[in-house]
Amino acid sequence: MSSEQKIEFYKGPAGGWGALRSVTNALLRQDIPIKGAKTLLSANQPDGFDCPGCAWPDRNHASTFEFCENGVKAVAAEATARRAGPELFAKHTVAELAEQSDFWLEDQGRLTHPMAYDAASDKYVPIEWDDAFARIARHLNALPDPDQAIFYTSGRASNEAAFLYQLFVREYGTNNFPDCSNMCHEPSGSGMRPQLGVGKGTVTLDDFEKADAIFIFGQNPGTNHPRMLGELRAASKRGARIVSFNPLRERGLERFADPQDKLEMATLGSTPISTHYFQLRVGGDFAAIKGMMKHVLEREDEAVARGEPSVLDHAFIAEHTTGFEALAADLRAEQWDVLVRESSLSEEQIRAAADVYLGAKSVIACWGMGITQHQHSVATIQMIGNLLMMRGNMGREGAGACPVRGHSNVQGDRTMGIWEKPPAALLDRLQQVFGFEPPRRNGVDTVEAIQSMLDGKGKVFFALGGNFAAATPDTYQTWKALKQCELTVHVTTKLNRSHVIHGREALILPCLGRTEIDMQAGGQQGVTVEDSMSMVHISMGINPPASEHLLSEPAVVARLAAATLGARSKTPWLWLIEDYSRIRDKIEAVFDDFKDFNARVAHPGGFRLRNTASERVWNTASRKAVFFTHAVPLDTPSHRARARFAKNGAKKGDTIVFTLLTTRSHDQYNTTIYGMDDRYRGVFGQRRVVFIHKEDIRALGMKDGDWVDIQTVWNDGQERRADRFKLVAYDIPRGNLAAYYPETNPLVPLSAVAENAGTPTSKSIPVVLVPHELPIQKLAEDEAGGVVAA
Repeated sequence: MSSEQKIEFYKGPAGGWGALRSVTNALLRQDIPIKGAKTLLSANQPDGFDCPGCAWPDRNHASTFEFCENGVKAVAAEATARRAGPELFAKHTVAELAEQSDFWLEDQGRLTHPMAYDAASDKYVPIEWDDAFARIARHLNALPDPDQAIFYTSGRASNEAAFLYQLFVREYGTNNFPDCSNMCHEPSGSGMRPQLGVGKGTVTLDDFEKADAIFIFGQNPGTNHPRMLGELRAASKRGARIVSFNPLRERGLERFADPQDKLEMATLGSTPISTHYFQLRVGGDFAAIKGMMKHVLEREDEAVARGEPSVLDHAFIAEHTTGFEALAADLRAEQWDVLVRESSLSEEQIRAAADVYLGAKSVIACWGMGITQHQHSVATIQMIGNLLMMRGNMGREGAGACPVRGHSNVQGDRTMGIWEKPPAALLDRLQQVFGFEPPRRNGVDTVEAIQSMLDGKGKVFFALGGNFAAATPDTYQTWKALKQCELTVHVTTKLNRSHVIHGREALILPCLGRTEIDMQAGGQQGVTVEDSMSMVHISMGINPPASEHLLSEPAVVARLAAATLGARSKTPWLWLIEDYSRIRDKIEAVFDDFKDFNARVAHPGGFRLRNTASERVWNTASRKAVFFTHAVPLDTPSHRARARFAKNGAKKGDTIVFTLLTTRSHDQYNTTIYGMDDRYRGVFGQRRVVFIHKEDIRALGMKDGDWVDIQTVWNDGQERRADRFKLVAYDIPRGNLAAYYPETNPLVPLSAVAENAGTPTSKSIPVVLVPHELPIQKLAEDEAGGVVAA
């Protein structure tokens, strides 16, 4: 953790010596230089553990070093020598803990004992496991309606834990399964399922070796998926075109030095990543992609007119798709001035990107949360699919769709049934295999869960991992919701913000980490995970548990299910966790794709689940892939906010309403803060910064380094603000801002969600900036219910 606060341009590449220094510092900070180094040698190895960080897939383990800088930070944080035992909680009241930073809370180390909140002393006190399960069971069984209980899931939970969890909760009687997918890649599934018949990416790592062009939309792999840089580096070296669309200049998309390349390290060299880099406005991807498709269609029309070969894959379109003629008519009618204005790219830039697409035989399109956390995210993802399908870049080698997911098993959790909208086929199979009638009504997603708790319907909140209070939008509304619960329970490895924002009763249940040995009655157990490319493999911990009082996540779920359901359940909960192969047998009985699960996962590297779109088998309503037609979004919250300001006297061209995107620092993974530096962006020793174009600073009458408060422009009469952020001049399009979450999560309204997906639109929030030294301006309601400057 840097102690010196400074803003300093970072000259180096992503990776390189900076990454190696960071790795060393991470191990030293957690007091595990030797243990940590030994642990890392087992990361992402066939006989080791799966990294608890991101979901980027593993190679064939040709190297001993199958980890990245951020993976090291995740492993070091879990394998830390620090302990947060009963003595910590005896020393501090919850009120005192709540005053500490998110970094401080997690930096106390691994939790060692189950703890229960004691209201009289305002402290957490130790509790026995059986008493903890009995207390939860008492609350759950006292509820008149199972839908008054909410069961959250983090994407780090294993397949085995997730399967038991959804089984228990459905036997209990609800489909209330908010999870981290609801806050990140829900639009990917919502967009791809009706278009391709699957909600997962269609490519493998082998396809990256064969792609002629790779398009990257709204993703920063240098910080969020560093191992992906190895694939991009290899693609760049063999001459593939890499085209990046991102509002910010991100070092990982510019150049990368592989720490395993001795020559690059010795010469301080690096490999260029992006051959083309387009800095569009926040949310401008839709217009840019539609412009690319318009250019492709114009080239097709020109080729037809001249009697030249077609640029479209007419055979693929005719045999495998529907809806193309409607899309083509819409593209021909679209106006270039609209596409240019809404993307903030020039027509020449859009056409240049499209020419790269036209010049490639095989194309992969990747995207991250810079695409999914917008109002029109589902439509944007379907436009990416449209672009790929125009030239048959779906279901063949070196081509396809690649949504790059975050947490290590977020995709596997959904595969296992963690979904508030379960398909009927899953419920039918659960009934057949386990002999109970699952609930058929849909449950609540993350935003709906918060509203349910606010409304007083959600009374018990149980979280299998994660940091709900810090990860969710509209922070103070979320905190209010949690505090209204009768009981909040968190299964976790470390202390975090969610444990000090609690219900009237509260429990903290410490569990084993991914790096730790899991011993059950049948011996040492391994768990399985599914990565972003549908590869399923086993993970075996190697370190002794941080405490003898820890339980595995499957054991926590099974023991809670046995305590809650009792004799009314036919499921042999405690028998299942004696040997996790028994759980996998049940998974195989429910999901056809897991046939011979135990045998297949025993092979080094595991196996890939079937992806029908990769085979050009389309499980859609029409049994074909679908071209979707969408208009350019012209009524986003930022459009409406700017229109209201203009209506009330703002001068044309003034930058009054900005569009804010929330982002991670490089010393962060999801809500976990590893330190106060963001090396690649040149921010050290601090986090309360807001990135802004230098001309926008000048237009505000301010200077680089001034302090501002940020206030959301919304139309519900509720003030949302985040105070005291330092202006940092940065290479970002005018009218756009970027700042770190969770500090900016209070600015994201609960009602700001993606259409047809419900994901918080944390990448596109309309805000105004006010000098910090002045009282923040009160915004008044205008006659139409909007917000105007006072």
